This record gives sequence, C-alpha cells and structure tokens, in this order.
Amino acid sequence: MFDQFELRHTPALFAATAMTFGGLWTFFDPRGAMLEFGLPERVASAPAAATVMHLTNARTTSLGLCMYALYFRGRFAACDTVLAVLGAYAGLVDSWVVWREGNPRKALFRLVSSGLLSAAGVAGWTADNTGAAY
Repeated sequence: MFDQFELRHTPALFAATAMTFGGLWTFFDPRGAMLEFGLPERVASAPAAATVMHLTNARTTSLGLCMYALYFRGRFAACDTVLAVLGAYAGLVDSWVVWREGNPRKALFRLVSSGLLSAAGVAGWTADNTGAAY
C-alpha cells in the first residue's frame, strides 16, 4: 500500500492525516478540539459552537479522505493542488479567526505551518519535486 511512498510525500500525507483524524476529534471532545484549535473558552463551552464544529469538521474529514484517495491512486499532482489551496485559503482564514479571538501565538503557528504546507503543494513536491502543482 505504501510501496509508492517517498519522503517528499510527507507534507501531503501529514495534511491528509491531520484533516482526517483531526476532523473526527470534535465528535469525541468538541470543547477540547476547539481549545486546541485556538478558540477561547467562551466559544469552546458554547453548545451551539459544538454543533457548528461537527458540521465543518465533517467536511474537513472528507477532504482528508479525498487526499488519501488521490494519493493511493497515484494522483500526486492533484494532492499538491489540494494541499496548495487548502494550506493557503483555510490556513489564512483559520489564522485570522484565531487571531481575532485573542490567541496570537496559535494564530501565528497556524499561519506558518499552513503556509509551509501550501508552499510544498505549490512547489509540486508530492508529484515530482520539479514544478508547480498546477
């Protein structure tokens, strides 16, 4: 199953794993998942916030599973495209929201880490390490 694995595939597989299993976390501990995400206690303790997190994280898990499906089908350029777009857009939005909610350290971490993952996707690391993903 992993016979096609190369070290340069690590960013895509890391993102797929984080999205797949991280998205499931809210079903077991919504408050803890929101606090780890960087949201404040007042948000994490609100029952309505848990409902919204369940809905959004179902989509996050779906995207992670799609990344795995693309990877195991050998669609490495598609993995890079998803990585580039998600890392850039979702990373910016996540960072902005966490910053506005008063957690600048977590926001900066999210911005830098998602930026690095997006850069790996733009560089086409998963596909061939020689060109852009799109």
